[in-house]
Amino acid sequence: MSRQYFGTDGIRGRTNQWPMTADLAMKVGMAAGTHFLRGSHRHRVVIGKDTRLSGYMVENALVAGFTAVGMDVVQFGPIPTPAVALLAHSMRADLGVMISASHNPYYDNGIKLFGPDGYKLSDEDELRIEVLLGQDIPLAASKDIGRARRVEDARGRYIHAVKSSFPADLRLDGLKIVVDCANGAAYQVAPSALWELGATVVAIGVDPNGTNINDGCGSTAPLLLQETVVSAGADVGIALDGDADRLIVVDEKGRLVDGDQIMALIAANFAREGTLRGGGLVATVMSNLGLERFLSGRGIGLERTKVGDRYVLERMREGGFNVGGEQSGHMILSDYATTGDGTVAALQVLAALVRSGKPASETLHQFDPVPQLLKNVRFAGGKPLEHDDVKRVIAQAEAELTGSGRLVIRPSGTEPVIRVMAEGDREDQVRDVVDRICAAVEKAAA
Repeated sequence: MSRQYFGTDGIRGRTNQWPMTADLAMKVGMAAGTHFLRGSHRHRVVIGKDTRLSGYMVENALVAGFTAVGMDVVQFGPIPTPAVALLAHSMRADLGVMISASHNPYYDNGIKLFGPDGYKLSDEDELRIEVLLGQDIPLAASKDIGRARRVEDARGRYIHAVKSSFPADLRLDGLKIVVDCANGAAYQVAPSALWELGATVVAIGVDPNGTNINDGCGSTAPLLLQETVVSAGADVGIALDGDADRLIVVDEKGRLVDGDQIMALIAANFAREGTLRGGGLVATVMSNLGLERFLSGRGIGLERTKVGDRYVLERMREGGFNVGGEQSGHMILSDYATTGDGTVAALQVLAALVRSGKPASETLHQFDPVPQLLKNVRFAGGKPLEHDDVKRVIAQAEAELTGSGRLVIRPSGTEPVIRVMAEGDREDQVRDVVDRICAAVEKAAA
């Protein structure tokens, strides 16, 4: 069965347009609630959201759907995605929901679902919910309608959990840290956690107004963080995205440290301490070839998955890995969290910085990445990747890069875009390969 609603990270789209409407959100609450009604106990779902204006609409619609089928609802308000995963498990909920479109602009929103174990739903669970979305769902008897309540200390619970991931023998005293919360879900918790651990905190992106989430700030727009780190004379900067499940770091010189460098640092440190499990780390096909070479030189393996942190996590669970992530900044450290957690990953980076006693520019840049170029080709419809001319150009490019680079071409899971990425030792060759493939795709899609 093909997916109609769920993409690589839940349901996502422009609000008040299909599928991200209040009507569908209520139906999702009814369908997901029905799917997780198991046993005779009083069933419970926990709901968090980021700071988008549409979060109120989507949240109320979901509450209506869940309570209509007999589920009690606990509402957290603005809180990071990993906090929902954590609290769904610790509060013995049957289901967790995060209302967020992650790094997208404010006018988009999304619905992410977590099972009672705190992990994102499997493909099978999502497909079963999709089936229910196409059916008439029985409503609870009047006496069995669910109740809804808000929990005011959810952020405090999450801060405590995040701090427990930081080594007990370390403090952040003496470090001046700029934290950019993208005017999103972590605008209160991330600065508080860093301050409680002793850091001098310069917080930016902490004034959400419903429409400024990810707007010129956060992990997808790091220029503000880079400028602030340099102007404030800070030791390091960390940027989260709108729902705080991804992380980008900036050193004291204002240079970016992406997810590949962060994974290299954490995996190498875990390996030295004897705590790295699975024999290596899990990343996606988009991670730089330089990361693979760096790890190989230290006897650390690298397993690649298709793009999407859910697929990284699936492989981690299958193979017993405890470090994984994406170049874009999703970091999954399964010793501490069941999903990507930008704040937890940031604390591991800061722990390494404290232990090294060296500037961030020396500690955080683990390897020199090979030239890599990614371009997106938007198309209106059809399947341009199946066109014979496109296949021919791709085959030629793969032959040219054999032994010196890689080629990754994939449709986006969230928008009508084909992503073309190439990397290799020669920058001119990489650029030429990507341009040729993009031109062929554009022609086929015309």
